Amino acid sequence: MRTPAFWSRRSPLSTLLLPLGALYAAIGRLRRLMATPQDAGVPVVCIGNLVAGGAGKTPVAIAVARHLLDRGLDVHFLSRGYGGTLPGPARVDPGRHDAAGVGDEPLLLAEVAPCWIARDRVAGARAAVADGAQIIVMDDGHQNAHLRKTVSIVVVDGETGFGNGRLLPAGPLREPVAEGLARADAVVVIGEDRAGVAGQLPADLAVLHGALEPAGESRTLSGETVFGFAGIGRPAKFRATLEGLGCTVSGWREFPDHHPYRRAEIEAILRDADAAGAITVTTGKDAVRLPPDLRDSIRTVAVQVAWRDPARLDDVLPRVTRNG
Repeated sequence: MRTPAFWSRRSPLSTLLLPLGALYAAIGRLRRLMATPQDAGVPVVCIGNLVAGGAGKTPVAIAVARHLLDRGLDVHFLSRGYGGTLPGPARVDPGRHDAAGVGDEPLLLAEVAPCWIARDRVAGARAAVADGAQIIVMDDGHQNAHLRKTVSIVVVDGETGFGNGRLLPAGPLREPVAEGLARADAVVVIGEDRAGVAGQLPADLAVLHGALEPAGESRTLSGETVFGFAGIGRPAKFRATLEGLGCTVSGWREFPDHHPYRRAEIEAILRDADAAGAITVTTGKDAVRLPPDLRDSIRTVAVQVAWRDPARLDDVLPRVTRNG
């Protein structure tokens, strides 16, 4: 779905939807109260958020996993596999699975470490442990109370923060901010804190700061003319990345998050880019949803988290590294 414009501000439509937001919050609260958290047998680090899409949790999950891998720990990812049809538990195989089956984010995670998809997170965690996982990094799932977490990290976009502060569908929140932060061990603010996130956080909550920056060969696009497209939570973030690289964006298309690209859509973009003399570019998350035979025609712009203070991760993960 596309992010509604009114999620960023209070509006008559947002106010009209407040009763549905209250119902959404009550249902979520009841589900958490009724759940009995199960222990996976190994530490579980949950990278979640309080809003629907666009916070940057998957790059943070990858950064945390790499941090743990560098310490010699056997890390496995766990994901619901949003957008995919397989219920799991299943270990993602990029050579065999596609985004239609396992979702787009698990395919990116599987490039870094073994990744399991499972709608039943407890079953997924147990499958990962049986396969040798010493630590599980859970991509999303802060609102899922069935699997006990060792450390819970909430990711917040510094540009948009918590939006208009209202619950779905009146706003972007999955749960009330105070309730979500009460279960968090740390918050990661991505980008400059223009939304005043810091002022909304409990004084005793650990706060880490990071920024998404181009990774690897993506930097070679500096100064190039590009035609970009994205179907992610906040496509504007990708455009800002391109402009930050010094690219001239001659054309631009936006699609809903997790959009399953049709061949005709991509062929039209390639024609428009060719007419403009531009390089066609998209995100890594979008690239795995492209028709396979057209992927080589499109440059993928990979991003990574650049931490303001990398050592702060060890302050947030002591229980994990100690158990490891």
